[in-house]
Amino acid sequence: MKTPIVILNFKTYLESSGSKALNLAKALESVSDETGISMIAAVQTVDINRIVEETNIPILAQSIDAISPGGHTGSNLIENFIENGISGTLINHSENRLTLADIDVIVKSTNEKNLLSVVCTNNVSTSMAAAVLNPSFVAVEPPELIGSGISVSQAEPEVVEGTVLNVSNANKDVKVLCGAGISTGDDMKAALDLGAEGVLLASGIILAENPKTALLDLVSKI
Repeated sequence: MKTPIVILNFKTYLESSGSKALNLAKALESVSDETGISMIAAVQTVDINRIVEETNIPILAQSIDAISPGGHTGSNLIENFIENGISGTLINHSENRLTLADIDVIVKSTNEKNLLSVVCTNNVSTSMAAAVLNPSFVAVEPPELIGSGISVSQAEPEVVEGTVLNVSNANKDVKVLCGAGISTGDDMKAALDLGAEGVLLASGIILAENPKTALLDLVSKI
């Protein structure tokens, strides 16, 4: 069995900001060291540099804009993120939707610079479209289940299974992650059994009383 992947999206919770973000990243690093499972953090922009310097896990940006250097005040430039040590980026999260043209530009930029790209999608058909753009991962997340505590891998297994099948048909090099409502070991096992390579999750870990304990539970049935 391939080594599963866990990507934790820190969103903009206070529980995953500043010094708490660093503690959370260190919990991911600790669990990765203990279990051998790949743990990746998608952290808030202002926390990237510090977390990159003080941990040894891959760090993703939460979004990168489809721009070149110039007059784009307030935008996120890929070259700046690279200077700060990112390993890749989320793209098109349901809380930050992009146009297909911009997704294409960003994926091409990440591929040119050997970065990971995780394109978030909401169903099977958009997952297929994203796969054609050749990202590293497609992360399927039905928006209505995000933060619900109801996992897509158990509530809507056909979405995960259909995405895995159709993404493979569209581009065999693209891996599928399962998102939305993932929080427990049963959720993750169900996702892997349906053919996903891993999970993308957030609140189930970030808002847990003990995030490290929650992470260990998440991978306990692999």
